Amino acid sequence: MLVLTRKEGQSVVIDGQIKVVVLSISGSQIRLGIEAPRDVPIFRTELNGSPAKPVVIGPFVLPKAPAALAAGH
Repeated sequence: MLVLTRKEGQSVVIDGQIKVVVLSISGSQIRLGIEAPRDVPIFRTELNGSPAKPVVIGPFVLPKAPAALAAGH
């Protein structure tokens, strides 16, 4: 597992096509935005506790990010 530290507004790109952006941090909650092609499924395995049978909640495509986020600031 790769572990990274990111600040609000910073992002990580996976495989050149999936962008994960830290939208906001409030206490112990972090809001993430995920930009991915429509054919990439996005899972939340904590909903049923089984990584072998995840609940699909995506794919999602974020609306166009604000200029500061798009620039990686």
